[in-house]
Amino acid sequence: MKYAEVRKLQDLGFSINAIAKKLKMSRNTVKEYIGMEPEEFEDFLVSLRTRSKKLDPFRDEILKWLQEHPDLTGAQVYDWLEERMQFNETAENTVRNYVKELREIYHIPKTVRQREYASIPESFPGQQAQVDFGQTVVETKADGRKHLYFIAFILSHSRYKYVEWLDRPFRTSDVVRCHENAFVYYEGMPVEMVYDQDALLAVSENAGDLILTAAFTKYQAARGFQIYLCRKNDPESKGKVEQVVKFVKHNFSKHRLFETLDNWNDACLAWLDRTGNHKVHHNIKKRPSEVHALEKQHLRNVSTSYLFEEALPITITRNIQKDNVVRYLQNRYSVPSGTYQETSANKAYLQVTDDQTLVIRLKPTGPILAQHALSLEKGLVISDPLHREKKESTRSLLVHQLTEAFSDKTGIQWFIEALSEKYPRHLVDQLKVIQKAIRHHPTSADGALKEVQKLQLISGNDFRDIVYSLELQSQKPLASDMPLNQKYIDLAAPERSSATYLSVLSGGRKS
Repeated sequence: MKYAEVRKLQDLGFSINAIAKKLKMSRNTVKEYIGMEPEEFEDFLVSLRTRSKKLDPFRDEILKWLQEHPDLTGAQVYDWLEERMQFNETAENTVRNYVKELREIYHIPKTVRQREYASIPESFPGQQAQVDFGQTVVETKADGRKHLYFIAFILSHSRYKYVEWLDRPFRTSDVVRCHENAFVYYEGMPVEMVYDQDALLAVSENAGDLILTAAFTKYQAARGFQIYLCRKNDPESKGKVEQVVKFVKHNFSKHRLFETLDNWNDACLAWLDRTGNHKVHHNIKKRPSEVHALEKQHLRNVSTSYLFEEALPITITRNIQKDNVVRYLQNRYSVPSGTYQETSANKAYLQVTDDQTLVIRLKPTGPILAQHALSLEKGLVISDPLHREKKESTRSLLVHQLTEAFSDKTGIQWFIEALSEKYPRHLVDQLKVIQKAIRHHPTSADGALKEVQKLQLISGNDFRDIVYSLELQSQKPLASDMPLNQKYIDLAAPERSSATYLSVLSGGRKS
């Protein structure tokens, strides 16, 4: 059929390149077909059937793999032959050419997705490791599908890899445990670890000042390795481990049946020994296992075990979504409306209690923001009706945030209650004025609260003006016995044009 299609397109005036592209064949094969008469092509097919090749005993099995999984790569077939057939008596290129020939004979096209990465200067031995996360959906022996998650490590110099899998999303404690396992596997620890901006590890980069999660900060301080945090949307800065994630997905996990997590991890370690770390790397042209034998002499010793179960709080970080829900496992749980703020980090800290209650906080040890009974179902939105009352929840959230911001809890409670009585319809606006003032000048907030309480100034605007005044005064040397009427000497009344006063005196409305 392919031969007939090639000759037909040639008669229609298509070029060799156009025919190859249209029929998804190699240019050389098209050229060879065009040069054959029908009788010659028939003899060619007969020769293919009669010619003996090393891989012919496995022809039916390979063909079955390709028919079941048309996107199977030659490299993966090579690995499967070694794993499932204990056959490794031929080069990988031979397997790749054999697979290509079977595709053309039996018309099994393959689509390839490619991604380009910028080259990065090579690291010194023992200098750096890169870390990234991946996830995939695999078939199970029970004819179902299962979501699996993995973390991948790679030593940048030797390309020596380590991979560990979970059947649920990773927590920070899982990440720490996997680091320890990786250091044992590597027989040492590199100087620097490279990460993506993952919520399990880092809160933000803060213009270069790295802010780690509290749990990972403890671990990093205990182990003492340096951290390089990649910028967002910059996969090239950790391109080596990006390739590992791709390699794991398309060479190890694709079309592999899942039975148990332990068996899966054991199979992955065997794959690393057999293929992932044994196969000659296309860039360094060496086997990672052989280069690692030299690099491990430059790794730092990790002599003691890290007791991470005792050192890490059992909390999980999640992002607060725009619709004021938090995702946990395969459901969404509500938080009060107004919790999500465009200008804030929008991080929530989750904890599962012994009675299977999900507790949500804005700080690891802060007040409870929301709590829900865990659901065993999937794809649900678990919502508290009180969270949908927008005005009340926004006010409650502001009250909570302001109470946390002041050291004088009694004083701020008095101030909020006084504002509630004076501005019942505009309390949220008043609280927002206070919130904005302390966000810009947090060091003057407690002092301003004392002054408004002393002067009985029940107004968010008055609080704001005092905050700004105290901030200015803090920048000047002041005598400790300065009278009160001198403290706010820099305050200026709002200026209005003369037309405003003329309008008032003449009985007109103020503009």
